[in-house]
Amino acid sequence: MIKAIIVDDELGARESLSKMLEKNCSAVQIVAKADSMLSAYEAIINLHPDLVFLDIEMPNGNAFDLLEKIKEIDFDIIFTTAYDHYAIKAIKFSAIDYILKPIDPEELVLAVKRYEEKSGQKNMLDKKFKTLLNNLKPENKLKKVGIPDGDGLIFINLADIIRCDSDGNYTFFILTSGKKIVASRTLGEYEQLFADDNFFRIHRSHLINLQHVKKYLKGEGGYVIMSDNSQVEVSRRNKNDFLQKLAQI
Repeated sequence: MIKAIIVDDELGARESLSKMLEKNCSAVQIVAKADSMLSAYEAIINLHPDLVFLDIEMPNGNAFDLLEKIKEIDFDIIFTTAYDHYAIKAIKFSAIDYILKPIDPEELVLAVKRYEEKSGQKNMLDKKFKTLLNNLKPENKLKKVGIPDGDGLIFINLADIIRCDSDGNYTFFILTSGKKIVASRTLGEYEQLFADDNFFRIHRSHLINLQHVKKYLKGEGGYVIMSDNSQVEVSRRNKNDFLQKLAQI
């Protein structure tokens, strides 16, 4: 069984989620329900859950204040929030799951299934959530992103990514160290994730970090020379948008 705690300051939200889990996720055993940061902290420390369904906003502090209080996070979390919260992007970067309210039963089942599939990666939990808290600090410009590979997650600084290359359902990350990492996600997913971080998809197969562009070579679409001296093709259809984006940096 999956020992779970529900944390939400609204009674109706706690009861609704509880009933959904009982009906649709028989492997989940709800061991506690908490309505504040303090009661959630006490439940987590005393009951040692496997999984916490955690509302972001709570009385007397939010979900991230709660995580700061816990010395070592050895449980997984599925965040729940009523709107597209400012922290959702940091949550995505840290490869953590979330569900938007009102919670859809099918989305809940999928989230629990994703937890079950990765539940063997307990050694990554504390690092994953420390990365989240680090990414939430406004003064921290070295954002880290969790890249899922075959064994778990690799955390790398966004600034260290030169480009991402597509290979079907996989993405190759080329780093400043010369290392290449294979991620088990599509290039389109990373295009969306990095949309506000000076990355641009210059070709259906290439997503580049604009901070690593050394030179643009003219042509039908043209080419860019990256900081590692690699030459990457720019598609004709993306050329104008790319040059406009480059001029804004």
